[in-house]
Amino acid sequence: MDKLGSLLAFVRTAQTRSFVGAGRLLGLSSSAVGKSVAKLEQQLGVRLLQRNTRNVRLTEEGQAFYERCRPLLDELEEAEAMLTHAMQAPRGRLRIGLPTAGYRFLMPVLDEFRRLHPEVLLDLDFNDQLVDVVEGGFDVVIRSGDMPDSRLRARRLGPFCFMLCAAPAYLQRRGEPRRPADLEAHECIHYRFANSGKVQEWSLRLEPGESPPHLPSALVCNNIEAAVSAAVHGLGIVYTTDFMVRELLADGRLCRVLPGFEAQRGQFWALWPEHRLMSPKLRVFLDFIGEHLFRHPPVA
Repeated sequence: MDKLGSLLAFVRTAQTRSFVGAGRLLGLSSSAVGKSVAKLEQQLGVRLLQRNTRNVRLTEEGQAFYERCRPLLDELEEAEAMLTHAMQAPRGRLRIGLPTAGYRFLMPVLDEFRRLHPEVLLDLDFNDQLVDVVEGGFDVVIRSGDMPDSRLRARRLGPFCFMLCAAPAYLQRRGEPRRPADLEAHECIHYRFANSGKVQEWSLRLEPGESPPHLPSALVCNNIEAAVSAAVHGLGIVYTTDFMVRELLADGRLCRVLPGFEAQRGQFWALWPEHRLMSPKLRVFLDFIGEHLFRHPPVA
């Protein structure tokens, strides 16, 4: 058991790159964590961490040892959590980070979740900025794209795709494009990412040797809701995700443009801190959204 405690101190130090951070997670002082790791190094006869006054980093041997130890401790924690929480009802505050447009796919299913789990308080934070899941105190965040943070665990939720849309009145007035090059004669509504200031590219399928079209700008904004609304009001063609316009397409306020020429697809993930035990409230939320959030497949 003493060696298990040392292994846990080492893994948490490797994850946080700090004896102080590891101590905070384990409820120990930083000196106690440092002594525990030093004792483990002495037992193994190898240096696992390089230390300086500011932080610690893994040695080559430490990295290899960490990659073997981490899954074992994860399994042990999952087993403990399963036994500890098996008879507990999901309850308490669950802090969830979502992209700004996340209410489009989350709100329609929240009523059902609340009926099933009335003692879970959902604290929703809608933000397109990159957030530090661990330092920000989130229980879970929902994001798309690559997931490079090794401190996080991830569960795949569902796919989405991008599409071009315009209002029927706009297409009647300006005509409907038949191939990507035709977009050069149209008004285009562009979205600018709030966190980077970059304008989103339109990823289109092109014929071999065909150059990407020059896309005239009717409007540029950093709010995707406003961009979609501009398209609904006939200002031009918008490039957006299927879940943003599904209802608008169904009731005829928008029409799909150049179907089959869009080339971009994405994936939503649920991310939560690796070191955090999966509480009953988090487990039921992940299971629920995994089943209900993307019941509609992306539009082909």
